[in-house]
Formats: sequence, C-alpha cells, structure tokens
Amino acid sequence: MDRTKLLSTLRLSLSAVLLVLGLFGPLLSLGAVRAQSAKGEALVIKVDGVINHVEEGFVARMVERAEDERAALLIIQLDTPGGLLSSTRGIVETLLEDRVPTVVFVSPKGAHAASAGTFITVAANFAVMAPGTNIGAATPISSTGQDLGETLANKATNDAAEWIQSIAEVRGRNQEELAKTVRDAKSFTATEALDKNIVDFIAEDLDDLLALLDGREVETSAGPVTLDTKNLRLNRAEKNPWEKFVEVIADPNISFILLTIGALGIVVELFNPGLIIPGVVGVIALILAFVALGNLPFNWAGVAFIVLAVLLVVLETQVSGFGAFGVGALVSFILGGLILFSQIGPVSPDIPNLTPDLSVSLWLLGGLAAFLALSLGALIWIIQQSRKRRKGDEVSPLVGRTGRVTMELAPRGVVRIDGETWTAESQDGTVVPVGESVTVAHVDGLTLTVSQQSSPDPVTDS
Repeated sequence: MDRTKLLSTLRLSLSAVLLVLGLFGPLLSLGAVRAQSAKGEALVIKVDGVINHVEEGFVARMVERAEDERAALLIIQLDTPGGLLSSTRGIVETLLEDRVPTVVFVSPKGAHAASAGTFITVAANFAVMAPGTNIGAATPISSTGQDLGETLANKATNDAAEWIQSIAEVRGRNQEELAKTVRDAKSFTATEALDKNIVDFIAEDLDDLLALLDGREVETSAGPVTLDTKNLRLNRAEKNPWEKFVEVIADPNISFILLTIGALGIVVELFNPGLIIPGVVGVIALILAFVALGNLPFNWAGVAFIVLAVLLVVLETQVSGFGAFGVGALVSFILGGLILFSQIGPVSPDIPNLTPDLSVSLWLLGGLAAFLALSLGALIWIIQQSRKRRKGDEVSPLVGRTGRVTMELAPRGVVRIDGETWTAESQDGTVVPVGESVTVAHVDGLTLTVSQQSSPDPVTDS
C-alpha cells in the first residue's frame, strides 16, 4: 500500500470513529454516569450559617466539582437561620440544574432550615431531615428582621409563595403546605414535614442516609440515575481559605470595625499628607469592609454617618473650638452604627430578604463610642494645655528650626525637619514649592507655621 492510500485509509478510519462517538456519545456518557454511581463517592459539604454570596459561591463550586469528578452524590448538610434572597435564588437554580444527584440533609439534631433554608431544602433531589430538626418560617422580611410594610409585604410574600410552589412542583413536593411556610410563616418538625410530603425521609446520620438512598431512582438534568450507595465512600469538602476569610469578615460587627478603621486611616492621611501608614492601612481596611458588606444587606446612610464621624474627629484636632466637632462626631458615629444594617423609608420589592436579624452589637457600638469619647476628651485636653503653654510665652523648640518642603505648601502642605514629617502652612499664605527651605516661625499644636528662606542656608531635614 502506497503512502497516499495509507493516508486515505487513516482519514476514513478517523472519520468513522468520530461518527460513532457523535452518534453514541450521549448514550456512552449516560452509561458512564450510571457506572460511576456504583463505583464513585459522595461529596459531603456543610452550609451552616447565614446564606450569603459566600455560601452561594461555595455551593456552586462544589456542584461543579461533583460533576467534574463524576461523583455519585452531593450531600449538603444544612443548618441555617436564613439569608439573602438573591443568594438563595442562586443556590436553588444551581440545585435544579445539577447533573449530579443532590441531597440536602438538615442536620445535626437541633439544626433548622429556616426561611431561606426551606427553599434550598426543597430544591434538592432528596430533602432529608434529622430527628429534632425543623423547617419553615419562610416569610420575606426586611434586612433588620422586621416585618415589611403592607404593600411591599404583599408583593414579596406572593412572589416568594409562587416561587416555592414552583420548586415544589418540579420536585414533587406538597405545594400547599410549603406555601404556608411563606404566607403564614408556618414551621414543621421533621415528623410533620415527612407526613406532609415536604421532605422525603428522616435519617439519623449520614450512614443511615446512605442506607435509605440505596436503590432509589432520581431524575437529574443529565437523565435518570439509580443510586447504589451501599459501599459509597464519603469525601468531605470544606471552603477554601478565601471563602473562610470572607465568611469571617462578613459579620456585621467585624465589617463595622473595618469600615471605621478604613475611614479613619484615609481621613487622617488626607489631613496629614505624607504619613503613608494610616493611608495604606485605611485603604486595605476599607476594601475589606466593602468585601464584607457585599455579602450583607447594608444601608449607605450608615456608611456616610461613620465617614462623617471620622471626618469630624480629625477636624476637632485641626480647628480651635470647644469640642463641637467632637460631639458631632460622637453622635454621627452612634447613628451610623445603628442604621448601618437598617432599612429606612420606602423600599424596593427586590430588597426583602429571607434573612435573620442583622445589626451591630449594641455592646460593641457602646464600647467604641465610649472609647471615642474618652479619646476625644483626652485629645481636647492636650490641645488646650498646649495652647495654655503658648500663651505663657513658652517657645517651642521647633521655632527657628529649618526644614525642607516635601509636599507643596498651598498654603498647607508637608515639611520635613530633623527626619520628622510635619503638617505646615506658609506664614504669608503664599505657595511654597517642593524642595524649598523653610524656617519654623510658630507652632500651633501639631501644625507648623513656616516662612520661606530668602537664602539657601543649610537645612536640617536629614
């Protein structure tokens, strides 16, 4: 056989192989799914907190992993008080489209699938509860845990009730009773939920769960699968380090602290250019604060009050007065903490959540407010003492020293004297460019009044 005929034969053979794969590939894939279900493993994860974007991303990633690894089963151990409506919708959509059989197991004993957890549980192929658990109370509420206004409540409740009924219809569960969890905030014990066809069965633990699942047939988006769970190995998976970190900072108290530190650092840097460290710390803390707030239903008015409080604190150190800015800072700080996670005024039908009460701890808010008040009081006292010393004709050792401008005085900027950076103002209000030599004429607290040198005398800015 010559080379031409050989190449022609190889092409025809390759075409035949591709044709066979194209025609029978889907059947082979289905057979592979059935085969792996007998020899695969069950991927087990825990979702045991508020349902937010972190949990949504974690579930989506684990579903994708289960599909990639051809797992026989994905088991979600659920214990949640509720969560964000948007994140709940994302998880439900993921479960309804899953190609791997899914089980939501409300466990351990004493756990609950409240509010958002109800939707997630009934969206799985198998809904299972441990003894001593409960499910329900899925009425939409505001982010503060309070009831919504009548008009908004009707819109949100009707939408949520229709949604949970549509999920129940897909999974063959009791639509009427599940609608009551939304419209009447009804809750069910594990036994009641089983009797009313809200869940499929009750299991003591994971071993009991696998025994009950064995031999059951389930319909997935990839087709029907018969489970063989007798010797199924459990593979427990956890959140990655980033997910764990975001979950920790996505707490109302921690996000409040990060927001306060971030605003303080940036405002201090703006009023004292060149300090660097406060600005860097502030930017990092502020970024982390908004990463955390992105997973929480927060109020921008609360953020504005906290930033205003920090701004007034800094103004108190810069302006002569009797503590008026300090009092304003304290009031703004408390208001910011109180309304950071509150809903005020008319709201959109998209805002209601299936979430528990989220707020800054009053103990934390009170402690930080007291610390702020004491710090401001001490600062005002120090400034007053400094002013008294100046009135007593005590001359600061800085007066007469020379330095160099490191940030243009226009008329306020930054100068460097004896290796230290100071906020300074030009004495006659003129602009002094960077690099010019200046002499300290007056010291007012932490601000220097300087005059530009007329001759290039040696300076002590090293």
